[in-house]
Amino acid sequence: MVPAVGLGFGPFPFSGPAGFWRWVDWCEDSAIESIFLPERLLAPPPMLEPLITLAAIAGRSRRLKFGVHVLVLPLRDPVVLAKECATLELLSEGRFLPMFGIGNNELAEWAALGVESRKRGGRADEMLEIMSALWTRDQVDYDGRYFQLRDVTIAPRPTQTPMPFWLGGGSEAAIRRTVRYGHGWMGGTIMTVSQVEALISRIKLQASEAGRAIADDQFGASFSFRFGSWDEPIVARLRAGAESNGPTVVGDAAAILERIEQLQAVGVRRLVLRPIAGSDQEMIEQSARLTSEVLPLIR
Repeated sequence: MVPAVGLGFGPFPFSGPAGFWRWVDWCEDSAIESIFLPERLLAPPPMLEPLITLAAIAGRSRRLKFGVHVLVLPLRDPVVLAKECATLELLSEGRFLPMFGIGNNELAEWAALGVESRKRGGRADEMLEIMSALWTRDQVDYDGRYFQLRDVTIAPRPTQTPMPFWLGGGSEAAIRRTVRYGHGWMGGTIMTVSQVEALISRIKLQASEAGRAIADDQFGASFSFRFGSWDEPIVARLRAGAESNGPTVVGDAAAILERIEQLQAVGVRRLVLRPIAGSDQEMIEQSARLTSEVLPLIR
């Protein structure tokens, strides 16, 4: 099976709105399947609010799928988020691809929003239960440790019942959460091929033991790439970081294709690739080289 290939980015890499929309329009007219945004509410670095931006992308495009890689559940309210996701999915006619996670313990957002980071996993679990119920049931009552609901209904609901969502993360808790609630799993940009392989195997094993089946095409991974050299100023700084030891690929089409094939071999069927670019034009050039030099060669 040929994997679905989407593009993403971390900190906002464009000079302004015009450069961003030029890239989105290019993606709409290309072989790229989807666009994924990151989630950080506080600066630095500069990042767009993802759900508002996805709504704008939905209105701007007709073919592209889109999502957040990944949306941090405990920073949000489950009823509001369920309503936002249902609206995005409905108005885009099913093009919204929700992916959820719980963030890491060091995020400044926890203190800013008054959320206890050590309780984020429990909050996320309850949110997934609440949102799944709101997307499928007329009236929802819920008695949890963090959330309580009485006779709550949202409408209209998503066109897909149930609305499929993926989860991210590499901890034991993330594996259990995926097995219990998720329809798929997405690896992060700092994960090596061997880490992705191990996590997919553990998720499949635990799902089987729990009597659940997550389809083979519901596993994904992500990495950053650049057609170029590590000697270029924009990527030279990565030499000293962890990314230079595995996840990031810098080189030619053969190097990028090799990484994709390695991920395919361990069960990855969706890819979120992040171009490393220093300007609006470079974002399009790097993306275009991926579609012309690599995608036609993927088996």
